Amino acid sequence: MRTRVREYNKESARQGLLSFVSPWVWVPTLYFTEGVPYFLVNSISVMLFAKMGVPNDQLAFFTTLLYFPWFLKGLWSPFVDIIRTKRWWIIAMQVLLTVLCILLTISLPQPSAEMIAAKETSVGLFRFTLILFIIAAFASATHDIAADGYYMLAHDEKSQAAFVGIRSTFYRIAAVFSQGVLVYIAGRIEESTGDIPLSWQLTLGATALIMLLVTLYHTFFLPRVEASRPIESADSRQVGRELKEAFVTFFSKSGVWLAITFMLLYRLSEGFLVKLCQPFLVDSREVVLRDGQLFGGGLGLSTDTVGLLYGTIGVACLLLGGILGGIYISRRGLKRSLWLMAAALTLPSFVYCYLSMVQPESLWVIGTAVCFEQFGYGFGFTAYMMYMMHFSEGQYKTSHYAICTAFMALSMMIPGFVAGALELAVGYSAFFWIANGCSITTFVITYFVYRRLHD
Repeated sequence: MRTRVREYNKESARQGLLSFVSPWVWVPTLYFTEGVPYFLVNSISVMLFAKMGVPNDQLAFFTTLLYFPWFLKGLWSPFVDIIRTKRWWIIAMQVLLTVLCILLTISLPQPSAEMIAAKETSVGLFRFTLILFIIAAFASATHDIAADGYYMLAHDEKSQAAFVGIRSTFYRIAAVFSQGVLVYIAGRIEESTGDIPLSWQLTLGATALIMLLVTLYHTFFLPRVEASRPIESADSRQVGRELKEAFVTFFSKSGVWLAITFMLLYRLSEGFLVKLCQPFLVDSREVVLRDGQLFGGGLGLSTDTVGLLYGTIGVACLLLGGILGGIYISRRGLKRSLWLMAAALTLPSFVYCYLSMVQPESLWVIGTAVCFEQFGYGFGFTAYMMYMMHFSEGQYKTSHYAICTAFMALSMMIPGFVAGALELAVGYSAFFWIANGCSITTFVITYFVYRRLHD
């Protein structure tokens, strides 16, 4: 009887706390903080290495490795439930990410201007930087797991639905802030000082300050909604059994190999392009042949211009495409939307073929092309997400969707590993034609999936 009373009192206290601490206090900052380290690791790192003069083959290969934790996070996500509370994981990962940003700031190498201009900066110079980025990637992926789980615990069902748009909006704001504002700041500092390494040091320092402030804020204002003790060991064994069962049932599903092939090939063209879009925008226009490899042939844009065009306006078009894609697919259904979305995902990417061949100087032309491609990608990607949800339906829906996201990460990693070496061998123009030629696989796999889907 006393045990029941204690449990009732704990639940009553929890509900009282949730009613007192408005989700407006913590939902926007939590999802903004979830987005910043993700884009730091997966987008800003690409721009940083490109501006530091790291050749594209090394740049693409090692920044693709940084995506590995998001491929694996489904394997350790159950243990975030078992060890400590989700609030503890959130605060701990934010503290760790703050420390890592500080270490990145003070330890960033200083290649000479000559090395940067000649694109002869070996990635080996950034060995410690890469180690810090890898740790940050694991911390960011773990933070994602804890934050999403915490969101479900800290809301009742009605509140979850009410704030799902808010969490999505602030994650998108983090995308614009990271890829747009921070890159723009780095560019302005570079122009005023002429010192590229210093510009990125100060930008990373600003990121560290932001992470410190939100960590302190969440330490005091993130409500406590879970028991302080971890789940008992018996539950740990149960989680292991359920994880195994989830994998067995996933690979026993009808049409599983077609689904896996779709998840790996639908975005193949984009997988090649995504790692080299920003390097192409900032690389010099002159083509230089050195040791059998091609350097240059880009658009020669300044860093702040790329932050404005690609990281701000381009990301806004990406988000708009995703929103309109969601509306379109909700009205027409997945099957009737599939062909148009496959075309939207792949065909706008041919603008990079045009840009690399013509090398226009007009920012209006370049900006329009980037926005067109980003909007198409956002629109077409909606079908991919909906298909993963469709295939994940069933008893283990959450676990099966996590497995699907692992294949989604792998679909970006496989082409990313070879994209840089391919570009150095053939140059930007031929590379973009080859990459976009891979859209054939998108339409082939779409045909087979279309035949299997029901109206």
